[in-house]
Amino acid sequence: MTSKERMISAMNLEVPDRIPVMAQFSIGFMLQQLNVSPSDFWFDKNVFKNGLLKLKEDFGFDGILVSLFGHDPNWKSHVKRIEKKETEEIVVWDNGDIITCPNNDLPIYNFSHEIDRADIDYLIANHLPNKLNHIPVSQNLPFYINEQHKLDILKEIVSEADNKYSIHGEITSPFDYYLDLTGYQDGLIHLIDYPDKCKLILGHFTKLIKELALEMCETGIDAIKVSSPFAGAGFISPDDYREFVLPFEKEIAQAVREKGVFIYTHTCGAINDRLEIMFESGINGIECLDPEPIGDVQLEDALKRLNGKGFVKGNADPVALLMNENSNELKEDLKNRVELGKKNRGFILSTACSIAPATPKENILLMKEAVDRWG
Repeated sequence: MTSKERMISAMNLEVPDRIPVMAQFSIGFMLQQLNVSPSDFWFDKNVFKNGLLKLKEDFGFDGILVSLFGHDPNWKSHVKRIEKKETEEIVVWDNGDIITCPNNDLPIYNFSHEIDRADIDYLIANHLPNKLNHIPVSQNLPFYINEQHKLDILKEIVSEADNKYSIHGEITSPFDYYLDLTGYQDGLIHLIDYPDKCKLILGHFTKLIKELALEMCETGIDAIKVSSPFAGAGFISPDDYREFVLPFEKEIAQAVREKGVFIYTHTCGAINDRLEIMFESGINGIECLDPEPIGDVQLEDALKRLNGKGFVKGNADPVALLMNENSNELKEDLKNRVELGKKNRGFILSTACSIAPATPKENILLMKEAVDRWG
């Protein structure tokens, strides 16, 4: 089987020739491996694309996740200056914004203007966009989408993959866009005080995200990952998950599946109390299943409970094990996960969450070795 065929077989709950392997790289880990300008890697489509392609080859993964898209080919024309230092680059923009790009982590934005996020009526009246103009990568960390070049990188990577390996796009949950708009603290309080207004915002973003997802489906990608890191037990209860996350992600999942594209959800942390509920959205699979102490999911238990509801992409501990120097312990853990996965259709070996920046390269190479030996 080709890597693409292997991934599609697993996502379709069939039996591939071996367990597929595909983990998500953090920006910091990629920068550490590639030795490129951190500002170029963040803003330049070709630098980012070539980095993804190189790392896929270096680690023998069966697929590539394209987490950033919509790069502006003329981004440097909006830059006043770039200050290059030993461990970071500081990008000063014409509009006064300042972005610090470390060589081992996500950028840090310093905005020249801030909005009042505490007044939900003000946000609804003034700050609901007509188009998705950014990806809410993290708190106060937008990646702005150039409308004219929105999906260029996906189309190019699909073309260069030439059906040899699996390409996945990424969208972000409406709940993330909601929290990005309101701020985390105010946003969670608003769920209690103004639930209907919160649902209005969530519905608005759902419409825009669904439009984006359907456009992605036309690029030739195999799957779409829904990044939904704030939908775990650390933030909201199962009841609130059903009310403020599930119906909105369900609308998107159904639309994508109707296009014949796989869709799966990435939720960080503790999800043991909502594992089955998450599949009520109609997703094909789930990613992360963080083990203790990051989360509260045991792989064997999760596979039994899900019982063929969808594929599982996970769940090697990216901190306690993959950053550990004890390679024998890591090999044994990977072997156990692969053996569990072989007993259940639809298992893809991956890190539970992103590969941390300081992870030794040799440890990630052991993932491919594990599926070759035991998968």
